[in-house]
Amino acid sequence: MKTPKIIGLTGSIGMGKSTVAAMFVDEGVPVFDADAQVRAMQGAGGAMLPAIEDAFPGSTGPDGVDRDRLGKLVFGDPDALARLEAIIHPAVASERVRFLERHADAPMVVFDIPLLFEKGGHEAVDTIVVVSAPFEQQRERVLSRPGMDAEKFERILALQMPDTEKRARADHVIDTGVPLTETRRQVADLASRLRAAGD
Repeated sequence: MKTPKIIGLTGSIGMGKSTVAAMFVDEGVPVFDADAQVRAMQGAGGAMLPAIEDAFPGSTGPDGVDRDRLGKLVFGDPDALARLEAIIHPAVASERVRFLERHADAPMVVFDIPLLFEKGGHEAVDTIVVVSAPFEQQRERVLSRPGMDAEKFERILALQMPDTEKRARADHVIDTGVPLTETRRQVADLASRLRAAGD
């Protein structure tokens, strides 16, 4: 049975990955957004809530996970973080399987995964697309976000593979340091080429 080509989409914080994912959707390519899936399963009535509350009492409420409280419980504690990831990763993997089943007839799908390389997800995709922009643009975008400061930005960067290494390991790089129309042209061109390669 023919299965869709799986495109792994990744990029460091502030590189414009969500924008590029939306452009793939505009090109008719189904996108599985791992972060959005986690937010849904941690929201009000979400599937992860009982397991998270059991592992981290007091970290959930009527609106779902209290992200600040849970963050304080796992930040800087590798064992606690590992316990949380042991809840999140299998749940996301199950949703990803269901997503693939729903889109079994599509020529290709995108897995939007922020830590694609860091968590070994690159081994489960057919081609890797890295979204990248110059560092100064990345820094400016991230620091303009609510609740973000230079120290927090540095901490996040320290957990992510350097952009230069991601680009070196990519099959394709989408540049978001250019006008939006140019980024859109790159995505449309890549989607067209990947579609043709799969025919």
